[in-house]
Amino acid sequence: MARSIPDVAFIGAGGTIASIGKDAFDVLDYGNNDNRLHAEDIVAQLPPLGGLARVTPVRFKNIESTAITAEDWRDLALLCTRLAEENLELAGIVIGHGTATLDETAYCLSLTLKLTIPVVVVGSQRPLNGLSSDAQANLVNAIRVAVAPASSGRGVLVVLNDEVHAAREVTKRSTFRLHAFHSPDFGILGQVDGDVVVYYRKPERLHTTGSEFSVADIENMPRVDIAYSYAGSDGTAINAFADAGAKGIVLAGFAPGMGTPAEVAALEDTISRGVVALQSSRAGSGRALDSARHRAIGIMTADNLTPQKARILLGLALARTTERGEIQRIFATY
Repeated sequence: MARSIPDVAFIGAGGTIASIGKDAFDVLDYGNNDNRLHAEDIVAQLPPLGGLARVTPVRFKNIESTAITAEDWRDLALLCTRLAEENLELAGIVIGHGTATLDETAYCLSLTLKLTIPVVVVGSQRPLNGLSSDAQANLVNAIRVAVAPASSGRGVLVVLNDEVHAAREVTKRSTFRLHAFHSPDFGILGQVDGDVVVYYRKPERLHTTGSEFSVADIENMPRVDIAYSYAGSDGTAINAFADAGAKGIVLAGFAPGMGTPAEVAALEDTISRGVVALQSSRAGSGRALDSARHRAIGIMTADNLTPQKARILLGLALARTTERGEIQRIFATY
């Protein structure tokens, strides 16, 4: 009996993977060309997929990922949910996305989507028509991951450079290199070698159907800002964020997780004004220090989340609660 071909939805959200440079050598400043293809045009450029999958292109907002907002995350989550509800035979969803905020979008979706089918976020470091572009290979690999039975139950996945990453752990660590995406503390989940998808571990923290968060929490996320520590910082940014109405502030501090004395004083002051303060690290790897001094004045730890992902989780948490113990539980769980 002939093997059935699985259905995959490909959502085009813009980014480098959708971009066309002015020529094959335009692999850096191609965004200035302002030419991005829609989902159906990208799929049309793929090599024949044979029996791999039946890919249905779905248009989204064809933008650079530097323009992504929480409203876009909400709309993207709603779109993924609708596609799964409309096609019960859908094997998986692939989202083409710019790499600048790809890790943030993937993490937000992993926290709020309630789908059991694989959702794979994919990008590229070079435009579609660029010399040695990685766009087609990454997209084909993402499709392979989306239809692989072993992909289920691992949360939202990120695929680039033949590697499969967990949404919570992946981060972009290089501006231009093809191997820009890494999972620093624990490594990749698996690999794509030709037509073979191989996994070696699963994420431990809660996600998707195991998560307490939903699309409604994205809609209710309050303002949360990130302040970046540097030698001599006087806390001006922290105070400015609080004055601008921030309900939460993440400090991307010195490793292992601390700010300047002036920053700590500014955080203590904002906490007295009702702002939730969270300590993360600018190092990009390792857990932020949960110091006795911080606990005494109400600064919580972001665990090992990057500052940008800590901001997302804090925003979702604040959509539900402002209780310190409950927020710290959330950061120990997700």
